[in-house]
Amino acid sequence: MPSARRAGSIYRRCECRGEDGKLLGASCPKLKRKSHGTVAVRQELPPDAAGKRRTWRRTGYGSVAEAQGDLSRLQAILDLPGDDPAEQQRVGDLLADIARRRADIPQAAEVQRRLGVGIPLDGTTTVGEWLDRWMAGKKTRSTTLAGYRSHIRVHLKPRIGHLRLDRLSVGHVQEMFDAIADESDVIRAENQARREQEARAKWTMPGRPPAAARERLAAEREKLAAMKPYRKANGPATRHAIRRTLRTALNKAIAEQLITFNAAKHVELGSSARPKGLLWTAERISRWRDTGVVPSPVMVWSPEQLGAFLDAAEEYPLYAFFHLVAHHGLRRGEGVGADWAHVHLDVDPPRIDVLTEIVVDGWTPIETQPKTDSSMASVMLDRETVAVLREHRARQEAARAARLAAGQTWVDTGKVFAAEDGSWLHPDIVSKEFKRIVAAADLPPINLRDLRHGAAALVKAAGGDIDDASKKLRHSTIVLTADTYMSLFQEYEQDLTERAAAAVPRARRGRGTAPGAGAVPHQGPGAPQPAGADADDTTVRASTDMGESSA
Repeated sequence: MPSARRAGSIYRRCECRGEDGKLLGASCPKLKRKSHGTVAVRQELPPDAAGKRRTWRRTGYGSVAEAQGDLSRLQAILDLPGDDPAEQQRVGDLLADIARRRADIPQAAEVQRRLGVGIPLDGTTTVGEWLDRWMAGKKTRSTTLAGYRSHIRVHLKPRIGHLRLDRLSVGHVQEMFDAIADESDVIRAENQARREQEARAKWTMPGRPPAAARERLAAEREKLAAMKPYRKANGPATRHAIRRTLRTALNKAIAEQLITFNAAKHVELGSSARPKGLLWTAERISRWRDTGVVPSPVMVWSPEQLGAFLDAAEEYPLYAFFHLVAHHGLRRGEGVGADWAHVHLDVDPPRIDVLTEIVVDGWTPIETQPKTDSSMASVMLDRETVAVLREHRARQEAARAARLAAGQTWVDTGKVFAAEDGSWLHPDIVSKEFKRIVAAADLPPINLRDLRHGAAALVKAAGGDIDDASKKLRHSTIVLTADTYMSLFQEYEQDLTERAAAAVPRARRGRGTAPGAGAVPHQGPGAPQPAGADADDTTVRASTDMGESSA
């Protein structure tokens, strides 16, 4: 039956009992007096899940007007679900629970908001429940969703998922991030202890270790086996990413009028400055070989080091990929996802249109558009890169013909860089191949992402500036370029300054050689004058006399 038709009434109730000890109820003769008994409210509720009738009752009102206010509020709430049986039952469950707990009756507008988003009507929605509902309706890139899910599964739900959404405070969120930071410190200490234990468990001397050393090594290896494996520690950038996920979810809850305050917005996490790009100088390479410590998360090769890598990579099938990334700054997914249909080698100027990319969702490669509008752009190609791509296409066509002639299948995906059978190339294969070539060439380590950063260094080496690098890398804002590459450009500026000074031919003695006799002119009174000098004797004598008198 529609909720608007459900019976409700206001009546008086007393505690008078008859001779048998039972409550008289409505038959009490004194109820005719206005001062006898208390005002009560009775309202029929929708049936429960088993179809059983339910009635909402409350007594103790001080006046009929007060009781009428609650009755009107109850009936307004009962009108909200209309003729929807499922929603009627939810409203009935809410009001039955309120009657049992003698809680305050909520405003109809608040209940209506909760009905609209399908969350519990009693306000007990937890952070974890809201995060699940938010993710169910979130529409964005699959890789972005994967990041959200990871943050929710690993950090948010285990630490604050049990808290009520409307009671989440800044203190709760701050405590969570402090715990994440403390755990990361413990992980780093455990990783360092494992590295030290690995060094103690390894025999570094030539030849077979003696018996005493073998016993010691066996004991050290037992200790190593009992230690925790290496784990990844979360840095400031990861914590800021977790906060962005939580802040976005809470903003949606505010938009749904479920809460009025975003606790994640006011948490202090400290600086999350973007890692600065540094050049692999001879001094840094020497320190890295001695200690194994890489100076910065973003390291860039010099042009000479890049040339050495490309020379070593030239015999590998993915040489054209690494050449394209190094010279023109394509991202890994953009290179793997490039189509021959978007590569224009015979036009002037030659170019490649970056319109698609292949990224990894978990482990599954998926094709999508670049993340930002600025990334979807045309990249101009130099003559050498055009020649490299033409050679790569010829080898790919020859491999296709050979497979078909041998009766093997070829998947015609149209990708510039493909697997042996023409299918999509998994991005992780490219990264692993890059690491193998770097190790074989004995070069200082960089990530495949840093090879793209090297394109910014080449812009500077060619005389460009930050704005030119931003356009080359297709950044959405020059601020991003400056934050990452300004220190790199300053190092390059110093290096170029030294090279410019060294380019001037000079014939001079070394700084450590003492000047010969006569190299420094004798000064003071009586110093010999150069031949042909026209000296005024009176002036010299006058200045000498003045010097003596002033002394």
